[in-house]
Amino acid sequence: METLWIICNIVLMLIGIWLLIRMYKQKVSFSKRVFTGLGLGILLGAYLQWVFGPESNVVGVTTDWYSIVGSGYVKLLYMIVIPLIMVSIIQSITNLKKSSELGKMSAWIIGILVATAMIASLVGVATSAMFDLSADQIQAGDAEVERGKVLEERLEGIKDLSTPDKILEFIPSNIFLDMTGDRATSTIAVVLFSALIGLAVLALRRRNPEQAAVFTKGINSVYGVVMRLVAIVLRLTPFGIMGLMANTVAYTDVGGILELGKFVLASYVALAVMFVIHLLLLLFTGLNPLTFVKKVLPVLGFAFTSRSSAGTIPLNVQAQKSNLGVQEGIANMSASFGATIGQNGCAGIYPAMLAVMIAPTVGVDPLSPGFILSLMLIVGISSFGVAGVGGGATFAALIVLSAMNLPVYLAGLLISVEPLIDMGRTAVNVNGAMTSGTITAKVLGKLDNATYNDPNAKEIDSSYNL
Repeated sequence: METLWIICNIVLMLIGIWLLIRMYKQKVSFSKRVFTGLGLGILLGAYLQWVFGPESNVVGVTTDWYSIVGSGYVKLLYMIVIPLIMVSIIQSITNLKKSSELGKMSAWIIGILVATAMIASLVGVATSAMFDLSADQIQAGDAEVERGKVLEERLEGIKDLSTPDKILEFIPSNIFLDMTGDRATSTIAVVLFSALIGLAVLALRRRNPEQAAVFTKGINSVYGVVMRLVAIVLRLTPFGIMGLMANTVAYTDVGGILELGKFVLASYVALAVMFVIHLLLLLFTGLNPLTFVKKVLPVLGFAFTSRSSAGTIPLNVQAQKSNLGVQEGIANMSASFGATIGQNGCAGIYPAMLAVMIAPTVGVDPLSPGFILSLMLIVGISSFGVAGVGGGATFAALIVLSAMNLPVYLAGLLISVEPLIDMGRTAVNVNGAMTSGTITAKVLGKLDNATYNDPNAKEIDSSYNL
């Protein structure tokens, strides 16, 4: 009987895929297909949980098959991240008139990311205080206690790293190893290597224009191939979101959400406030924030379901270029840096909320000016090198809590709602990266205002007619 149910569940997924293919053939917009995939995934996941329960063998086998669609799509995205970053940044820098432009771009992007992460920490403090959150209010079961022990063990491997050590982690010593994503800072390392290659081409152009021209022609050809590959993979986004959301909802711990409902609500209030702050920053630079929201929603939808800032890089870059009119080099750098620096949700809001909750358990006043100022500075520094994948927020929290001399094991109390909150955090991380790219382009005069304001700007998946 179980086998029959599993087959039926797989058929339901195939029906969803057929529906999305039909919408594509009828030329339904990319945004509508993305949110249709999201809705279908929620329905499938809710059906699996309601009919069989998350502990059921039927759900386990069914989600294994669904993972071919969801996790398979994420793997394809990871496959194109490094080629996209390398080729795009090299190609963008070789098109710069002056190498000094690269420094300005980097300074603005990183400055905005770190500054907004520090602002996010203030939002986390204010929200925790408003909801009167405290670690004492949360009951610890066996899973939470075990999670706390794991966090303490994990801290042993990172607490001895000084700030200079963390900076050294950004510098690649073996670029081929970093291309595999071996380290939390691998993405930044690849960005630095690609930028150095681009600068080398600019220097070569002054001494030997012919050699530089040959290299530039070759990189432009490779860029064209890579961008076509990106377009092919991104067209699968609605299917990937459906599979990811179905599995996420199927395993959602409803009991844990009800028990920690106040923390979940406070977290999403903080994330919503930070999202509004992003829009206000755009408004202050003379851009229409509603236009921005409409054009980035599909990207935020994928970030929400995948819980991976790094995996969202290709979508992020394409949305900035095609929909927002951000200059290509800025789009690539902001998406890449934003996946590992200044993550507003994971490195800003979450560690700050934990710090405020845990501080009273050791007799510290979390609302004292000294505590808040220290927290902001530590968040700003520790926001460098946070991995843009699931678990990055935990890494950031470990660094912040240990730097504030607070017990890290209490962070394990939130294990049951961690995936649900991580979805919102990732969406805010990605939105922060796109905001930094858009503002930087506007400030440096690299934003195509006509594209930004054009409601009919081409969809992400229409760069090539396949």
